[in-house]
Amino acid sequence: MKYQWAAGVLLVLLFAAIPVHTAQQASSDYQARATEFVTEMAAGQFANVEAQYSAPVAAALAPGKLGAVWTSLESQVGAFQKITDSKLEAAQELQIVTLTCVFEHATLDAVIAFDKDGRIAGLHFVPHEAPVGWIAPSYVKPDAFQEQSVTVTFSHWKLPGTLTLPKGEGPFPCVVLVQGSGPEDEDETVGQNKPFKDIAWGLATRGIAVLRYVKRTKQYGAASSDDPASLTVNDEVVNDARAAVSLLAAQPKIDAKHIYVLGHSLGAYLGPRIASGDAQIAGLILLAGNTRPIEQLLVEQVRYLISLQSPQAADAEKQVEAAESIANDIERPDLKPGDTVDVFGAKIPGSYWLDLRGYNPAELAAKLRVPMLILQGDRDYQVRMEDFDGWQKALAGRSNVTFKSYPALNHLFIAGTGPSTPAEYDQPGHVSEDVIADIAAWIARGGKAN
Repeated sequence: MKYQWAAGVLLVLLFAAIPVHTAQQASSDYQARATEFVTEMAAGQFANVEAQYSAPVAAALAPGKLGAVWTSLESQVGAFQKITDSKLEAAQELQIVTLTCVFEHATLDAVIAFDKDGRIAGLHFVPHEAPVGWIAPSYVKPDAFQEQSVTVTFSHWKLPGTLTLPKGEGPFPCVVLVQGSGPEDEDETVGQNKPFKDIAWGLATRGIAVLRYVKRTKQYGAASSDDPASLTVNDEVVNDARAAVSLLAAQPKIDAKHIYVLGHSLGAYLGPRIASGDAQIAGLILLAGNTRPIEQLLVEQVRYLISLQSPQAADAEKQVEAAESIANDIERPDLKPGDTVDVFGAKIPGSYWLDLRGYNPAELAAKLRVPMLILQGDRDYQVRMEDFDGWQKALAGRSNVTFKSYPALNHLFIAGTGPSTPAEYDQPGHVSEDVIADIAAWIARGGKAN
């Protein structure tokens, strides 16, 4: 899918068909022109940038669309401030410039591709990845486990993954990690943070095997379904998660009776659906799982991010109206599978939203008999305590369901202070050791409550 919600963080991407040509312009010129384009967008001079589109990009993006995308972007990450770095690389005979752009609440990379005529063949924004490498958290003991490469296979879809195994003969209980929205890698990388690697290494230190794998939309992009125009969450998430469970059940050092699925954000939202069709799943661990529809969260997030802007954005109401319009498009009664919904410039098939229409994860969870551990960060602005309350209401009285919230943790289950912002995800941190310990203790109890 041509959109990205990094661990649930909605970031607007502007994609276009990128033709293959031969570059003929000096490298310094490309970087200077890319810098000029970002400066013009920040100044509201969108027509100047649109005039430099290649023919395929101009055909795909109507005049005025760039301005709407930029407005949406600033509603999420605050006002543009400056460019701090620039680099150039060649890819498929294109010249691609990456500019590190500092906004009020986050740092993003603007990636601008040029064709042989020096025209814009592609433009998108992604979370900035700082060069500093990931460092293992203090609660990890690397000599307590080993890792091996595996391939998660569903039909003809093959996803590279890693099985983290505690040292010893086993058999070990195991957890399958299921990412949040967007094209995530196996570590669910956001900036310098790798929440799924934290969890995998943390649990393996405590004697629990973990399987994590590259999400299909990361591995295959827009071709993640046999018919991309009919993509559903089964294609994006569900089928591959069940395939991962089956792969584990056949491993000699895995206790096939104790395979758990841990979903984060979208992965948690879909956890009940994954488990409802797979008797091999011994239980669910749901981190920051929403119980309300995604489109409702989209509007809520826009409202929250606007509230962080200082001074208050003059066009704040327009930004909210744009989000509400998208939600209305998703929910309109006449939406058909072949339609597309424009989510801040990303074209998402109607089939995707229709697949989720009427889906209530908490109600489906109430019909499951497997034990569940439901965790929530109090500072999470993307999936709120209202969603945590939704799980509690639907599963009240269940002796095999455990709930816990953490006052200092954000959406990534990393500790912080004050209102959470997108900029917080740029700061290196680790999944709280309390979360790792609580998951390990719950699995040790076989999913039973304290």
